[in-house]
Amino acid sequence: MDSKKLALRCRDLADNKKAENIVVLDVRKLSSVTDYFIIASGTSQPHLRAITEEITGRLRDEDDLRPTRAEGAHSANWVVLDYFDVIVHVMHAEARARYDLEGLWGDAKEVKPAKPRAPRAPKKAKAAKADK
Repeated sequence: MDSKKLALRCRDLADNKKAENIVVLDVRKLSSVTDYFIIASGTSQPHLRAITEEITGRLRDEDDLRPTRAEGAHSANWVVLDYFDVIVHVMHAEARARYDLEGLWGDAKEVKPAKPRAPRAPKKAKAAKADK
């Protein structure tokens, strides 16, 4: 699978588990280490785990791909999956803001989805549910 197709597949798999603010950066002209970064946010440690397990599990089972390295425990706020030409960063929102990878790689071109994803319905407050 070519690196762009793998990057887009990782984005879609992260989206399957409702990862937030998913960004694909084309760093081919800026880095000799990798071609694409995928950066996605999770809201909690279980959410980070679900996102990373979706990506690693589906790529392993359906495409026979395994990361060359995986760094960061599921209890951490940042997990990195290294697929050589594609590096996936799954981060808690606070860690993402602190390390600002998008700013660090600000010269990278963002790869937009071919077709926009449908907007998700806003989360309802628990109090509003209790009133019903």
